[in-house]
Amino acid sequence: MLVRTAADETAASIAATEELTASVDLASDQLDAHGLMLTARATSDAEAALDGAAQAIAAARGKSDAAELEASVAALQVYDLLAPERIFELVDLAEAQASAVRAEVAEFDRIAAERAAAEKAAAARAEAERVAAERAAAEQANQSGQSAPAPEESGGGSGSTPAPPSNPSEAQAIARDLMAARYGWGPAQFGCLVALWNYESGWNVYASNPSGAYGIPQALPGSKMASAGADWETSARTQIIWGLGYIAGRYSTPCGAWAHVEANGWY
Repeated sequence: MLVRTAADETAASIAATEELTASVDLASDQLDAHGLMLTARATSDAEAALDGAAQAIAAARGKSDAAELEASVAALQVYDLLAPERIFELVDLAEAQASAVRAEVAEFDRIAAERAAAEKAAAARAEAERVAAERAAAEQANQSGQSAPAPEESGGGSGSTPAPPSNPSEAQAIARDLMAARYGWGPAQFGCLVALWNYESGWNVYASNPSGAYGIPQALPGSKMASAGADWETSARTQIIWGLGYIAGRYSTPCGAWAHVEANGWY
């Protein structure tokens, strides 16, 4: 029978102590490694959340209230001073708030797009109605001219239709093209128109009269031509559009207007 001596017991105790110490050191190392991994994950999550929140805040300008998200971002920006558990809480909060902000921005954009589409459709309808009205007026004017051919063939007092110029000016060329496209008036009417506005203004966009008449067609007052365009004071095209409409509505054709001028000295 073996008898353990005091020395043996002491050695055994020392061995057990060393084994326990080694076990504790291992556990401590494992805990340190786990802590480092947790901190690294928290740092990565915080940076990703901050990046997503920044994008959401930028997109929200003028579209959504991002004040709560901005407050969470401010708290999360010092993540290097926070415990991982607190970082994860702030990350969850910031991501939820960013998601809500993005949803509000998307709704804002949807409504804005629908409004823009409605406005565009309304403008298109208005333009189509305007074109249809102009076409109808042109057809009516053309029919009136056809039913009363005398102005086409006669200039009025002179008994002859003025011949159109062989080399029209830029403004006259604009008028020739517009009157043909909008009213169906041909070369004979163009000759009357050239004579008419030669008499009235010399085809000068800036021609003015003490009476207040202005421009190529001598609109009285000149501001009437604003109905054809905001640039009525300087644009030959705008003035011509207004003048042709005036002639069609009052005299049916340019030759009708020229006949009136020859008879009365004005139109």
